[in-house]
Amino acid sequence: MFASLTAYLDSIRARDPAPRSRWEILLYPGLHAVGLHRVAHWLFMRRLFFLARFVNHFARFFTGIDIHPGARIGRHLFIDHGFTVIGETAEIGDNVTIYQCVTLGGTNPANGVPGKRHPTLCDNAIIGSGAQILGPITVGPRARVGANAVVTEDVPEGATMVGLKARSTLVPVETWLKDFIPYGTPCKEPCEPTGGSRVDELEAEVALLKAQVAALLAQNAPDEANTPAPVSGGPRRRSRS
Repeated sequence: MFASLTAYLDSIRARDPAPRSRWEILLYPGLHAVGLHRVAHWLFMRRLFFLARFVNHFARFFTGIDIHPGARIGRHLFIDHGFTVIGETAEIGDNVTIYQCVTLGGTNPANGVPGKRHPTLCDNAIIGSGAQILGPITVGPRARVGANAVVTEDVPEGATMVGLKARSTLVPVETWLKDFIPYGTPCKEPCEPTGGSRVDELEAEVALLKAQVAALLAQNAPDEANTPAPVSGGPRRRSRS
């Protein structure tokens, strides 16, 4: 058990540069929330629903993180800072990183029958702060969801999703094969599709319009030079004596 805890603490330290030792990580609310969830889930699976909810309620009050007792969580989940909500039918794989203010939310089934309503996060997924992942969708292995993104469709393996509604940034393969990117958002790569920059297109269009205006001015310049200047004043009237 001690070896398992040490490995868990080391996995968090590898993803978070802030702690100077394992002792600091022992004070993380995310660590407490996951530990208490293990107890609540054990009770939930044995149909001790009230006791499971009691442990969940205490954990939410103590850590600010709400994990439903029915959620299935793999090894080495790292919830950074807290204020996160994880629904009943959510499933989380191994080595998943979730930053603050994330919601793994559900959808209301059309037939009213409870079922799989919450997302599934595969191994090594990274969920940025403020992201909302809604419905029974799957976030693929090594996928990243950027800060404040809203995801309502399946995320392919290794993809980086940003925006509202979230879309893939089409990050090159050599980039998404990296082991870890903080906050799920690339820092050096642009957070826009690489298939063509809208800003570049607008700049090219403005340059073309400038060239056309210059050509029209140059074409009209000779005509203006040959036009006689208007004579100022009209014919004088003779005054009657």
